Amino acid sequence: MSRWLVKGLLLVVAVLLVGCGEGVSNTFTLAAELPPNFTYRAYARYVPASGETCSVSRKDNLNPGFNWAWREAYSPEAKIQVRKVIKGCPMVVRVIKIEIFSIYGADRGDFSSDFAEITIREKLDDVYKNGFDKLGVSEFYGECQWLFRTSTSTRRLTKILKCTGTDKDGTPQRGGPFAAYELDQLAGATVRMNIKLAATERPYFKDTWVKFENGWKRCMGDGPLDERAYCNGNFKDFSKFRMPGGKECLVYPGCEE
Repeated sequence: MSRWLVKGLLLVVAVLLVGCGEGVSNTFTLAAELPPNFTYRAYARYVPASGETCSVSRKDNLNPGFNWAWREAYSPEAKIQVRKVIKGCPMVVRVIKIEIFSIYGADRGDFSSDFAEITIREKLDDVYKNGFDKLGVSEFYGECQWLFRTSTSTRRLTKILKCTGTDKDGTPQRGGPFAAYELDQLAGATVRMNIKLAATERPYFKDTWVKFENGWKRCMGDGPLDERAYCNGNFKDFSKFRMPGGKECLVYPGCEE
């Protein structure tokens, strides 16, 4: 077979795989319903299609990113290719890694994040794969909760975001928000990540705060310079702490007793 014929065949395959034919879609939409002050960024990873023996170097198979500058330019929807050809090698999307962000203060570092994931395989048992409605939309669910702690000798309050997967009714599942699909389910479809925010917050470390009717008080520990400051059975002596904006408080979240 001549090299020109080989190149021609590869070009035809490429056109078919990227969905250039009339009415053929080669993308799906990743959408997100998130609480206020939440955003996400994501990247897609591609591998050779099933049965292919070709390979692509890492420098030629960079993971395309979405909402990478999530502070400056954010969109809740991203178009993700299902199939593509790189250096003549037919590739398919294998996984979407999602990082969920939320901001809790005015300083540049007053944010936290946790992760979600979409996995794609050629074939999956029905028990493992998510389905779609008549409109071609599939949803997966999660709940994020704020965990709070203090850091440094000033006992400045910082927050850590913890996200877990749930079912549609909010029942917690193992691990973070997650969905799995077969490759042929995705073209032209919409996958929506639906995240709720827990109504309550809790301490990041056990035995460091004590809960009262009006909120949480920070245990004193061995004194103001004790950064870990475990209660160790002392539920009478408490310390002040600083909110992200610098305000000195006695109770979280209300600040004043």
